Order: sequence, then structure tokens, then C-alpha cells
Amino acid sequence: MTSDTYEIYAVRYAHHHRMASENFLGGDPHDVPMPLDYFVWAIVGEDRTLILDTGFDQAMAKKRGREFLRPPREGLAAIGIDPDTVRDVVISHMHYDHAGNHDLFPNATYHLQDREMAFCTGRCMCHAQLRRSFEAEDVSAMVRRLFAGRVRFHDGVGEIAPGITVHHVGGHTAGLQVMRVKTARGWVVLAADASHFYANFEQMRAYATVYNVGDMLEGFAAVKRLATSPQHVVPGHDPLVLQRYPAPKPGLEGIAVRLDAEPKG
Repeated sequence: MTSDTYEIYAVRYAHHHRMASENFLGGDPHDVPMPLDYFVWAIVGEDRTLILDTGFDQAMAKKRGREFLRPPREGLAAIGIDPDTVRDVVISHMHYDHAGNHDLFPNATYHLQDREMAFCTGRCMCHAQLRRSFEAEDVSAMVRRLFAGRVRFHDGVGEIAPGITVHHVGGHTAGLQVMRVKTARGWVVLAADASHFYANFEQMRAYATVYNVGDMLEGFAAVKRLATSPQHVVPGHDPLVLQRYPAPKPGLEGIAVRLDAEPKG
């Protein structure tokens, strides 16, 4: 591993049972179980560790009816990461399942798209249907970080560190960004909610929660273009991620996987 290449870990902390009809705009004719997993992602290099998204806690899981498996802190500790040492946290977007756990990374600078901050503090939040996936306390926490000098904004494409860039795609929210990471196997794109499932970007089928359908569909094309191959795109909520990638060590099956490793099969 060189100074601009990284290991990537997906750490699962929650789960939610739902049907396929809930995961595609317009439903699905084959309405079979299609659950969601919830992850935070750790990007580990020679001299820095970064985090993509911060997840939610047990209280939010209860409020939202999600199955809480473990605090993200415990999952990160299992792969040897101390949140106190993390200096950079990238927030893909401000939905409750990506922007909670406000005190988890006390020494980090948070990276966010200009458009996402404008979206979750502006007129769109007057509409219940648009604000239902946001939590006022998550937004307030980001504002407090801003006034503490702990937020760095990006407009479109931004470099977080050598070998790591963020790219605005929108769609799911107005300011959604994805992360592109250089690894030993090539450029991996952590799509977060640009594509909840492999099926969304592989079949070009929009997810049901969407701000702009056109931007979401263009986002599917963007993540494939940014990645070395479609096999280098990692969706944000698909349980198949845990099946396709290896655990970092025995005993962590179902908890964490290595995304810089070659997928199985």
C-alpha cells in the first residue's frame, strides 16, 4: 500500500426488513423480501483514516423502526479504529441514517456539499415529504460544527486527500455526493445512497425515495464511469455487499468486510 492507496471497510450496524416494491420508484412486480443493511465506511491509509458517514444510534433505530445490531463505535473498534483519532469525516448526505452519532468523531473535520447544506436548511424542508428522512438535530449538529470551524464544503468535485475525491451526483437528495478511492485493485466508488442496491445502478431503476429522478439516473451512470469497472461500485444498503466481499479477519463475518479486496465469484 502506497501513500495514495487505501484499504476500505464496510461496517454494518443495523438492518431493516422490507419488500422489493418499496425499493424501486413505481414498485416492483416481483414483490419479494429485499431488506436494507446500514453501514459506515472506513478508509484506511498509511498515514490517515477517514470515515464516510456516521450512521444512527439505538434511540434513532427505535424511533425509525430499524433493527439495531451494534453501535458503529463497536464495529470500528473491531477493525482497530479509534474514532478519537479520525481527522476527516465525509457525509454523503444529511439523511438520518448517514449523519447521526454527533459525538462519535470529536476531532474530525466534516466534509459536505454546498448544495446539501442549502437543501436541508432551505425551503425544501417546508415540505413534509422531503424532510421525512432528515432529523432536525442532525442538521443542528452540523450547523454547530460549522460555527466551530469543523466543516469544509465542496462544490461538485473535491479532493479530500491524495487518492480520495468526492463527486456531487444529487438525485436521492439535492446535494448527495459519492466517494472515489484509489485501492490496490483499482478505483472503488462508495456510492452511498446514489445507489441503495446493486439492482438500482445495474438495471437503471430509480430508488423510491428521490428528490430528482433525472439526477438519480445520471448518478447511476456517473458511479460506473468513476469506478474502474462496475464491479468496483459499492452500493449503500445492499446485504449482498457482505456476501460478495471477505471479512477482514475470522470472527467478523456479518460485521465488516474489505472492499479493497477482490469480490468473491
